[in-house]
Amino acid sequence: MQKVDVQLGERSYTISIDNNFANLAPSLAARQQVVVISNSTVASLYLAAIQPLFPAANVQHFLVPDGEEYKTLSSFEQVLTFLLQQHVSRDVLLVALGGGVIGDLTGFVAACYQRGVAFIQVPTTLLSQVDSSVGGKTAVNHSLGKNMIGVFNQPEQVLINTSVLSSLPAREFSAGMAEVIKYALISDIDFFHWLVQYQRQIKQLEPAILAKMIAHCCQMKADIVSRDETEQGERALLNFGHTFGHAIEAWLGYGRWLHGEAVAVGMVMASQLAQARGSLTAEQLHRIISLLQAFNLPTQPPTAMKIADFIPFMKRDKKVRNGCIRFVLPTTFGQVAVVDDVIEAELTEVFTNGHY
Repeated sequence: MQKVDVQLGERSYTISIDNNFANLAPSLAARQQVVVISNSTVASLYLAAIQPLFPAANVQHFLVPDGEEYKTLSSFEQVLTFLLQQHVSRDVLLVALGGGVIGDLTGFVAACYQRGVAFIQVPTTLLSQVDSSVGGKTAVNHSLGKNMIGVFNQPEQVLINTSVLSSLPAREFSAGMAEVIKYALISDIDFFHWLVQYQRQIKQLEPAILAKMIAHCCQMKADIVSRDETEQGERALLNFGHTFGHAIEAWLGYGRWLHGEAVAVGMVMASQLAQARGSLTAEQLHRIISLLQAFNLPTQPPTAMKIADFIPFMKRDKKVRNGCIRFVLPTTFGQVAVVDDVIEAELTEVFTNGHY
């Protein structure tokens, strides 16, 4: 068992990490009204496994179709309709059992149903375990932009069972590794070297290595969230790769690429821009690309997508201020900063001269 605390005063909570659901949440035993939000893929594997955590409750569940394309206002409304039809009261505990789509959707529903009910995160993908389940960002997508409709809403607990990763498709695991590598590149170059050193054990899902890796990422995010919960400053650094990545997801249509795949390419593009500005060497860029490729992640955008296709989506990015697109770019190998002086002509020059 490993624990990471997210320090937010009265809304503080604990991230518990173990390889057995039974060890994770004894404090949930008294809950009497529980609704699990999941999808059919995850529910078939783990819905029965988590029900013993709520011995006093008649656990109900609602299943959303599996996929990023269902992270929508329509799904949001369907969950709310189910809760109303079942006469669910304000003392309910919603349980997000799934990956980032389920976690974001459930947290948004919890914030809005009867003006706010409790929820916990039980993330079942690597990406959600190291990133989206922690920090309280909840949202649904819009056709014009990813995560554009939502609120900050912190869970009561995050329960991470590392053993569920054994059932994760290889592509999904790789997508999660993009977010893991992101943590190394934004502020912890020693962690980057550790990932290079232990990549074989990570790929083989060695339990102790996985637990250490996940706990390290959660601790990094918890520390940043504790200092900047609503992304007024430092938390924006966690969006490294996301300005380009979100544009890829929206341009392709949600669900065509996994979020982590798009973020991987986004980190490469941000690093290429940084190299053109003199902040990274060609050798450092190569090391970033090599580690991403070691975990079978893409490092180039979709073939048909040109830099002009990125611009409209990036102009709607949540980091935009006064009409200016702001980017999270490396300032050196293993450190990033928010940059607000990138102009469209520079993007065109960098990304039409062989940088991808």
